[in-house]
Amino acid sequence: MTGGPSAGPPPDGPAPVLRARGLVREFRGFRAVDGVDLDVAEGQVHALVGPNGAGKTTLFNLLTGFLRPSAGSVLLEGRRELAGRDPETIARLGVARSFQITSLFAELTPRRHVELALASRTGLGWRFWRSDRVLDRFAGRTAELLDQVGLGDHGDVPAGLLAYGRKRALELALALALDPKVLLLDEPTAGMGVEDVDRTIELVRRIRAGRTVVLVEHNMNVVASLADRVTVLQHGRVLAEGPYAEIRNDPRVITAYLGDSHAAR
Repeated sequence: MTGGPSAGPPPDGPAPVLRARGLVREFRGFRAVDGVDLDVAEGQVHALVGPNGAGKTTLFNLLTGFLRPSAGSVLLEGRRELAGRDPETIARLGVARSFQITSLFAELTPRRHVELALASRTGLGWRFWRSDRVLDRFAGRTAELLDQVGLGDHGDVPAGLLAYGRKRALELALALALDPKVLLLDEPTAGMGVEDVDRTIELVRRIRAGRTVVLVEHNMNVVASLADRVTVLQHGRVLAEGPYAEIRNDPRVITAYLGDSHAAR
């Protein structure tokens, strides 16, 4: 964990699209994130894992503007400082996120959800209510996004009636509507059965094309299936980092989080 915000890219890999240096977040004297350095390479899936209380969600919120750091820097593409910016500005710069807890409008259809998300990127603001024709211009892109996340046949079903896995797929469509360079997924398979988990793995594989994905995930089978690189957090600090095949056999990681069964695979 060395180097400041101006440190150069790693010599053995692509330049990071997202770089954090010395990130700290204190809550009344408690350091939930304690001097974290993180490099997320462009075009990769980068997983953040660790036991409960390790600081994963806090770090996630620092990267996306939902929390302001007590200290440190977050750079997008090596030049745009994200630390201290609000989530809306960060999203406009190309960093979008999903949430662990779904927050959809139960009465609105997936089609209307996505149309509104697309409209939010334009100068229309919230003038959409003046006429449905305002949203008609987004019909083609909306259909593409719904097909991409497997909701092409569910576009006109009220969101409140969708199965849980499909609600999470809709949230991915909303994030993709922002056309992000970096997509951050918070526990994308939380609460899912095996079938939905497998479907979500395939979905993330599809949507990663042309973008970078950062995910917080407890299911290590998901991490093993998707992640090019894994950062393990413990007590708000980086405990280990590397490919899954490497970190799963790290004795520190086994002790902190994964357990003996993972090390033996």
